[in-house]
Amino acid sequence: MKAIVVTDQGAGMAGMKLAERPAPRAAINDVVVQIHASGFVPTELEWPSTWTDRLDRDRTPSILGHELAGVVTALGYGTTGLSVGQRVFGLADWYRDGTLAEYVAMEARNLAPLPGDVDFTVGASLPISGLTAWQGLFQHGRLRAGQSVLVHGAAGAVGSMVIQLAREAGAHLIGTGRVADRQKALDFGAQEFVDLENDALEDVGGVDLVFDLIGGDIGKRSARLVRAGGTLVCVVGPCEARPADGLAVDFVVEPDRAQLGEIVQRVRDGRLRTNIGTVAILNEAVAALNPTKRISGKTIIRVRPWATHAH
Repeated sequence: MKAIVVTDQGAGMAGMKLAERPAPRAAINDVVVQIHASGFVPTELEWPSTWTDRLDRDRTPSILGHELAGVVTALGYGTTGLSVGQRVFGLADWYRDGTLAEYVAMEARNLAPLPGDVDFTVGASLPISGLTAWQGLFQHGRLRAGQSVLVHGAAGAVGSMVIQLAREAGAHLIGTGRVADRQKALDFGAQEFVDLENDALEDVGGVDLVFDLIGGDIGKRSARLVRAGGTLVCVVGPCEARPADGLAVDFVVEPDRAQLGEIVQRVRDGRLRTNIGTVAILNEAVAALNPTKRISGKTIIRVRPWATHAH
């Protein structure tokens, strides 16, 4: 099968290449999925799990990508809850070969059914962005109606999900980003916007929850904005500063079938819009994932561009 692989940790994004790899087989509790669309997160190249297995042994050439939408083609021994021919989407294991490929083998429990009225491109854009937003807001941030939420990087793939889910939950949303991101953040539901290049972040005053998708200096300054009893949620790494009288939580997103079901249901009934910036085919994936200009939104690779619906 064709796949996008990396072998050289020092080469960065330039080290990606399209290659032929053996098609995977289903182990116990696994399914094999024929991938129709795949998502990618650029920070994958910095994750140890891209380069080594859980015992710290080299696992290159590694197939990139961990988000997918596709159709189940084989079931491993002991697999329950899914059937051959079923449309699915989900989040593949960090330590195993990924989804920028024609097929992937992964644990069945990491997949959720993809309803027939949701396109594979949309399905592949949801797992990391949607689960990160859901877990950060509701599990780690303990968001309640009436609270205020400051979202850094509000116009991005994750930030736009955070805005929509928090707004639906009854929160007041303040987005941040570059001046060019203002309209997009407001369109997704932010009630206020802070231009980080020209506005003073400290003018926001106190908020109940900061959802930090940027990190660094912005994250450190944000800790001072958290009200007593509030929470700073850090996604890009450990929180570098802690609120004086609140929680600081950093987390790694985890697969969750029930949460994926909640997210895709909101997409189906129009409460949640996904934020896709570019769609390319697998043969053009390396170029699409190394854009020459900044793209707002998620890049999705259509692995089977000619197949719009599974029969």
